Amino acid sequence: RLWGEVGKKRESARMAGEKVEGEIRKRLNALFEEVPCMPLMVRLAWHDAGTYSAKDGTGGPNASVRFAPEIDHGCNSGLAKGVELLQPIKDDFPDVSYADFYQLAGVQAVEFAGGPKIPFRFGRKDAASAQCTKEGRLPDANKRMDHLRDVFYRMGMSDKEIVVLSGAHTLGRPHKERSGFDDKPWTNSPLKFDNSYFVELLKPEADEKLARLASDLALLDEAETKALCESYAKDQDLFFADYTAAHQKLSELGNSF
Repeated sequence: RLWGEVGKKRESARMAGEKVEGEIRKRLNALFEEVPCMPLMVRLAWHDAGTYSAKDGTGGPNASVRFAPEIDHGCNSGLAKGVELLQPIKDDFPDVSYADFYQLAGVQAVEFAGGPKIPFRFGRKDAASAQCTKEGRLPDANKRMDHLRDVFYRMGMSDKEIVVLSGAHTLGRPHKERSGFDDKPWTNSPLKFDNSYFVELLKPEADEKLARLASDLALLDEAETKALCESYAKDQDLFFADYTAAHQKLSELGNSF
């Protein structure tokens, strides 16, 4: 009976979300037009989802990122601004979970920036503050492939998904005050979602105006992952198709719909 009640609540939340999805997307687009914060929203959604552990089911896209101490983790520096920007919109849709709302903001940001339309489903449950994960579950940009595998394999992700999801760095830039890295974007159009990340990464001579971190160069360390980078640099449609599947998987980790 308990599971029946849980199922009913999840279905009720899903239906409530679907009724207002179009209006939420419109409000998000208006925000992006006023404040081009698409990279920040993708990062917020990713960092909420990227704490997932397939082994014990902890973490994942449950909006725990809005609570201290998780929001104060070094890797989440600057994300409080994203939470702040979204709150006025969220206040108008009380029946939608924060977990769904943050992931919808992420997929809408990708689409608004010219990227693919990523399938989205409602039904995520919000975490309590006590469910915040400990620091150290997200990728460290100073490290290479062994570390990336530790992080992504823990979530149940593959080498291919490591590579294709890295392509989202086509949006945004590091910020010195947040990450310690120079304020240089990965591409020349950091508000446009395309395959430029791979094009730039594969150039023999790095552009001094653009970022190349250890975690980026890690993708070129092995023949298989480098070949994927080359495929995505040559074929944006392929990148978009594979990215869509990987992003949807990341946004749904640990959830059943």
